[in-house]
Amino acid sequence: MKVHTKAVHFSADKKLVEFIEKKLEKLEQFFGRIIEAQVTLKLENSGQVRDKIAEVRIAVPGSVLYVKETHKTFEGSVDSATEALKRQLIKYKERLRNRSNQR
Repeated sequence: MKVHTKAVHFSADKKLVEFIEKKLEKLEQFFGRIIEAQVTLKLENSGQVRDKIAEVRIAVPGSVLYVKETHKTFEGSVDSATEALKRQLIKYKERLRNRSNQR
């Protein structure tokens, strides 16, 4: 799986990019046919607190799964995004399995 990381209005350090790649590669345990992942990191300036937004788009055969999570740190937002994607991948796999069993 290819992971494309894009940081909007700042540059992400190498440690953060490696963290994101490591987290997303764990998703292949749940669905092995992931084509690619696109991660967009943004800073949201709402009042005094700057929230970190992670948008993750995963391409799988026949569909695209998308998650947008906000947290105080990028690591936290990527963590919650991967958890949400894990649930989506499991549901997607079940739908594929049900579709093939109906034939």
